[in-house]
Amino acid sequence: MKNKPDLTDGAGFEIVFVGRSNVGKSSIIRKLTGGKVKVGKRPGVTLKPTHVRLDDLLVTDMPGFGFMSGVKERKQDIVKDKIVHYIENNADRIDIAVLVVDGSAFLDIVARWEERNEIPVDIELFKFLNEVGISTILAINKIDKIEEDMVDHVLDGIVEKLGLPSPWNMWQDVVIPISAKQDDLKKLSLCIRQRMHVAKRDDLFKYIH
Repeated sequence: MKNKPDLTDGAGFEIVFVGRSNVGKSSIIRKLTGGKVKVGKRPGVTLKPTHVRLDDLLVTDMPGFGFMSGVKERKQDIVKDKIVHYIENNADRIDIAVLVVDGSAFLDIVARWEERNEIPVDIELFKFLNEVGISTILAINKIDKIEEDMVDHVLDGIVEKLGLPSPWNMWQDVVIPISAKQDDLKKLSLCIRQRMHVAKRDDLFKYIH
């Protein structure tokens, strides 16, 4: 039986997608790139990153983290550690990180963690990605689940929890509201292309729809 090719070998530009289980990472990657991402049968099962390779562009879907039904707390910690180690070990190759959060649930999740005097993994990772100097995009998914007149209020609350001053629309090159379900990914696509342009990789535009 042949060994599977190492999709990371020779990659020149990497985009990593990180986020909780069930926030829509795999769906977003599939719609942005047209590449199929292997999805676990249930959340929290996959512990390894999965990759889509397009020329020398590597798109990486990191394992989902956070509370997962039927998954022990220790395993959740292992997932977080694996994400951190992958990013540290490949920081020279990773050009963009997209942190995907569920806009309709994020503030409730943060409130539950704060009640235990703990910092949610999403917030830790956002700070970590910025500390290691990786160009980071915050993709706030499931925006269609928020009542229209509450969207700005919710987005302001999310950016404040991540340590950015509100209003959220001061950060339109970083904070991107999206709805994968409604195929509303145009702003995210443009934001990724803008970062590719800064990196002088306009040749990769064709792989991001």
